[in-house]
Amino acid sequence: MHLLKMINYLLRLIKMKSKMKLNKENFDAIIVGSGIGGLVTASQLAAKGAKVLVLEKYIIPGGSGGSFKRNGYTFDVGASMIFGFGEKGYTNLLTRALKDVNEKCETIPDPVQLEYHLPNKLSISVDKSYQKFISTLSARFPHEKEGINKFYGTCKKVFNCLDSIPLLSIEDPSYLFKVFFKAPLSCLGLARWLPINAGDVARKFIKDPELLKFIDIECFCWSVMPALKTPMINAGMVFTDRHAGGINYPKGGVGKIAEKLVSGLERLGSKIRYRANVTEILLKDGKAVGVKLLNGEEIYTNIVVSNSTRWDTFGLDNLKKGLIKSDQVPKSENKWSETYKPSPSFVSIHLGVTKDLINKDFNCHHIIVENWDELENEKGVIFISIPTILDPSLAPEGKHIIHAFTPSSIEEWEDLSREDYLKKKQVYYSFLIEKISKIIPNLDQNIDHKEIGTPRTHRKFLGRFQGSYGPIPNKKLLGLLPMPFNTTKIKNLYCVGDSCFPGQGLNAVAFSGYACAHKIGSKLNINSFNLPD
Repeated sequence: MHLLKMINYLLRLIKMKSKMKLNKENFDAIIVGSGIGGLVTASQLAAKGAKVLVLEKYIIPGGSGGSFKRNGYTFDVGASMIFGFGEKGYTNLLTRALKDVNEKCETIPDPVQLEYHLPNKLSISVDKSYQKFISTLSARFPHEKEGINKFYGTCKKVFNCLDSIPLLSIEDPSYLFKVFFKAPLSCLGLARWLPINAGDVARKFIKDPELLKFIDIECFCWSVMPALKTPMINAGMVFTDRHAGGINYPKGGVGKIAEKLVSGLERLGSKIRYRANVTEILLKDGKAVGVKLLNGEEIYTNIVVSNSTRWDTFGLDNLKKGLIKSDQVPKSENKWSETYKPSPSFVSIHLGVTKDLINKDFNCHHIIVENWDELENEKGVIFISIPTILDPSLAPEGKHIIHAFTPSSIEEWEDLSREDYLKKKQVYYSFLIEKISKIIPNLDQNIDHKEIGTPRTHRKFLGRFQGSYGPIPNKKLLGLLPMPFNTTKIKNLYCVGDSCFPGQGLNAVAFSGYACAHKIGSKLNINSFNLPD
């Protein structure tokens, strides 16, 4: 017994000494959180020559873009529909981020982005081929053929502007000057669309109410907002990149992206620590100077980047405690929380099922909406992905994975007894099984494994305020203009992720990471003078 106590004491001592040793290292920046935005920031800084420390409170990297393993299955934490893996242009941000740290994900192209199952028996598949998709949609709405071509054609123009210029920090005047000199028409084109929302453009060309509802779900499936609240620049990126770069699934699961970014930044001399729960960003004389961990350890640096949401960073919207003490929170952040609100979270189920259940010609991604009036409500939309259609290695032999989720707010799950909480999980599980069974019959009899997550699960393991997917406007705004950039009113403190320009989605937070690293690189004087190729 005494020997065991002595061994445990020595292990704790070694652990403390290793932490003390780490504190003596000089890091150019500390990144709080290892979501894709944080990892792109860290890996980009490492590629520029900076030494970075990433602190992640969980045991794996990636956040919503991570993967977890159960009983031989590899499940994606969040969405399996991935943009940003194209080979050409500048919008292929995931490809470029990995390449910059000498990494690459093997990807599997998806011939169909998404199949919609909508009211009035409206079923539309979004093919990789732009012309095939436009023809399919026009055949369903022949009287709107011209409007369809004009709306999606406008999206294409926005995308072409984005794809012709390196996407770095809009906050850096020298970058703006160089990029304007390189592609003045593209810059002017983007400036024109910054304050515009996709719904306004759609209504300019399209009058059919059902087709406008279709444009709403086209936006909602990745922005969790209808078209009138979805920035046109984001819509232009998504609605065209799915045909240009395509939807490409990383072999081995979405978590491979984060794993390879970590490998790349570590190879370049930077570090990541897991189970490192940051509870406070330390300030001195109004400047960020380091962080404090749950175990009391303090690590100092000249630059701190928060990959937490702005609510979690600044303790906004009645959150009792943020990473910044309440008396040091800038007024601008409170104003931001009045402009934006947290989107709903999700109830998600991860299933292992019998392989024969899924037809060989079945598409990977599906969305079910049964009532247009319920689109933005609790359980109004069901998202379904079967990533093993693209990558069978994610499941044991003879099995498939079904990942389904539906919007749900944290209020539905608060103040429940343990018994009531478990009962409610079962109710939502049964609801999802019933809806999925409409396109995959006999599902309930062929389930080999199941996992159920609620907004409370997402809040706990992803460290996100209310388990939210991200910020959405409280009211209709002028496109992306109100969305904050990476710098904050606190000197040497930056934010990155979906609480920053340009918002939600893996490719969007990768853009945020590029912009953040570029802005910090400018401060550290480590940016290349030339624009990226």
